[in-house]
Amino acid sequence: MRAMLVQAGQRLAVDCPVRWLGELLAEACPGAWQPTAGQPDIELTISSADLSTVDGWEPVTRGAFRRAGAVVLHNACGSGFDLRVRADDRLRVEACWRPPRRDRLASWVLRSRFHLLARAVLVQYPALWWAGRTGQAPVHAAAVALGDAVPLLAGPGGIGRSTLLLGAGGQACADNLCVSDGRRVHGLVEPVRVEGGRGRRMPHGRRELALPARVASLEPDRVVLLRRDDRRYPVVRPLDPGRAAEMMVAGTYMAGELRRYWAFAATLALATGVGPAHPPLAAVALSLAKRLPCWEIVLGEKPSLGLRELLAECTPAAVTG
Repeated sequence: MRAMLVQAGQRLAVDCPVRWLGELLAEACPGAWQPTAGQPDIELTISSADLSTVDGWEPVTRGAFRRAGAVVLHNACGSGFDLRVRADDRLRVEACWRPPRRDRLASWVLRSRFHLLARAVLVQYPALWWAGRTGQAPVHAAAVALGDAVPLLAGPGGIGRSTLLLGAGGQACADNLCVSDGRRVHGLVEPVRVEGGRGRRMPHGRRELALPARVASLEPDRVVLLRRDDRRYPVVRPLDPGRAAEMMVAGTYMAGELRRYWAFAATLALATGVGPAHPPLAAVALSLAKRLPCWEIVLGEKPSLGLRELLAECTPAAVTG
């Protein structure tokens, strides 16, 4: 597999001669791969080289070592992949799958877990981290263009955002994760996981499908925080910008997809001296919330309205009327 995709606003080129791993990566970013062309921001090379030998390397933390501008991560994020990383004019990642025996067994028994970890370590976390050097931060949210409206849908996982998004149609840049500088958002390519999908079975009984009509980035015109409670019908109401920013930050830290990201990013920042040790998440969320009108949609037990109908209530007239 030799291909390229735009991931979190970064051009990521992959050179993978290993067939089963190429199939895994193709499944991780369905419909987004293109022929390699031009200069990438990130180069990922799947290698058979033994990256476990680090004699004479400086220890950074447990499982991480550096020497002469290179960083080696052993069993990165528990994925079974050793990584050798260089950050100069571009991000260069060399990966070799050499899991400890216990993790090798787990990769076969817990297939969904292994696929999620491999995707994260190889094509998601490097792109998120490299985007961070320009002041962008991960946000657990999805932007979607629906006619004249471009809402940024944020909030904790498991509240029904994917179902609402797919039911509304339109063009979305992501389902779960994006990066933002406080103005524009760039989507992270990954499958949508919903009940009734036809792809790989994932945790919580959901299955995967490709996000339809995906675009690489969008500039939202409003922030919409989603949550769910035991009321019978949905409620739409304006939201204070400070509270909206707090909810975006909390929802991002709660996201299972990013559980291992924070340590990954901090380790690379410390070892390379590139980028912040912690993404400016709070500043980005506050910038979005202060610049854009903020709304809260509380989904009830009977979501009788679709996303387009709910967004129709997110207007100034809904406040004064």
